Amino acid sequence: MNDALFTSGSVAGETMRGSPVRRISASDQIHAALRERIVSLELKPGQNLSRSETAEFYGVSQTPVRDAMLKLQQDGLLVIYPQSKTEVSRIDVEQARETQFLRLSIELEVARILAAAGEPQLLAATRRVLDEQEAALAEGDLDLFSRLDRQFHRSLCEAAGVVNLWLLVTARSGHIDRLRNLNLPEPGKVSNIVHYHRQILAAIEAGDRAGTEEAVRGHLSGTLAAVDEIRDRHPDYF
Repeated sequence: MNDALFTSGSVAGETMRGSPVRRISASDQIHAALRERIVSLELKPGQNLSRSETAEFYGVSQTPVRDAMLKLQQDGLLVIYPQSKTEVSRIDVEQARETQFLRLSIELEVARILAAAGEPQLLAATRRVLDEQEAALAEGDLDLFSRLDRQFHRSLCEAAGVVNLWLLVTARSGHIDRLRNLNLPEPGKVSNIVHYHRQILAAIEAGDRAGTEEAVRGHLSGTLAAVDEIRDRHPDYF
């Protein structure tokens, strides 16, 4: 079994500070690993996935692979044709819009709660993530940058005590996350993300609710505003 992919205390390659170490089933671990490969576009929309080859790759039987693939189908990231084939789903823009609506609603309320709390110590983890993200930007490591982008927003939900809502959004975010990763290499995109992260954190720390809301809205609107351009650049993904 690939030990690098099956490490306690991490989910889809993201170490969660303060999270208890727990053992999860092989199917859950394979689900997380495959999901990360799909969202990162290592596995591309329309690409076939063999259950037997996947089982061999991870060094497990086909049963946990089957269970993981069924869950990924529920997530909208795989399409399973019985007795035929399994392939990575095309990007569903409407589903991405629905997920973004849910995420925006949650993150606006999270930001309001934190801005009203006036407790800077709640943001210590978020500040560390932002520092790490700026370092990843300086090194040109887009994979790490993307993981830290998700961790930045998760850390805000953790600070507000609603991390389970973040997990709910994450379970539905495969399509919007793939759109973001397609858009990430565009000139100025990563520096723009860091700019908004700085704005969000500064507004929360200043207790500026209006400024916080403006920064969150500006940050989360970028990808869907560019969806037509993304689709024109990558028509085979839709």
